[in-house]
Amino acid sequence: MAMRFKNLDGSGPQAFTRVFKWAVTDKLVGKRRSSPARAVVPHVEPDLAVLATPPAPGEGARLTWLGHASWLVQLDGVSLLIDPVLRDAINVVIRRNVPPGVPVEKLPRIDASLVSHNHYDHLDLPTLKQVGARVVTGLGHAPVFQGQGLSFHELDWWECTQVGPVRVHYVPAQHWSRRGLNDANEMLWGGFVVEGSSARIYHSGDTAYFQGFKDIGARFPKLDAALLPIGAYDPAWFMRLQHMNPEEAVQAFEDLGALAFFAMHWGTFKLTDEPLDEPPVRLDAEWLRRGWPRDRVHVLPVGGTHTVRHG
Repeated sequence: MAMRFKNLDGSGPQAFTRVFKWAVTDKLVGKRRSSPARAVVPHVEPDLAVLATPPAPGEGARLTWLGHASWLVQLDGVSLLIDPVLRDAINVVIRRNVPPGVPVEKLPRIDASLVSHNHYDHLDLPTLKQVGARVVTGLGHAPVFQGQGLSFHELDWWECTQVGPVRVHYVPAQHWSRRGLNDANEMLWGGFVVEGSSARIYHSGDTAYFQGFKDIGARFPKLDAALLPIGAYDPAWFMRLQHMNPEEAVQAFEDLGALAFFAMHWGTFKLTDEPLDEPPVRLDAEWLRRGWPRDRVHVLPVGGTHTVRHG
């Protein structure tokens, strides 16, 4: 029998009636917010010569945003990809609004690809096969990777594995999974904590706001960077059970007790109803409302790089 997973609060995927109301009924009757399919999102050319060599032990972690939830995380001589989706489109029809921060063929040698869950905008088999590195992901993903020529390692929540000297922990998220018509929640979803000698990085994967942020912060105090999603939240009645808006992401950051906020999951693919360029505006407004230091929040351009290290 196939495995079935649930969130920490016991919830599963949304009912079909809610999905149908969002995807079909509300669209037909004009209840969905309308916004352009494209927007200007900052993009810079990466310094490939710098990216070719990961930071050595003691030199912190170098974070490069590749767009959406895709990151190149380099530390302790190791290069990791998280949720790499670097093709021109997902599911053929949803095209990129901005090119990937680093094309696959220009990436440095990758030691492992970390995949948070099986949705197509996070698990892109063609990208993973082109990269060719070992995949670290949640329980239940064998049907996706068997026969694909990729080695893979499955983790339950709170389990960890080594990639060279770097420890990779799989942690809970508030989400769901589906890749086909009849496999809802048969593959686990989550986020990652990446620990090196001089930096500790958290990538949430896809998630709604939930109690788990406090749990993660308690288990991994003083996270140097939290890579948190700020887009794909409109309409709220449907999306809030699986994604965060910018204000919720800021609260998640506070719950985690992290030192620096890095925005992701916005501006790359038009998945929901808010304008592609709205999330950073709301993030900035919430940061200003709280009166927090500006040097703790980072909205990198696609292709942008920032290095973090312990205090």
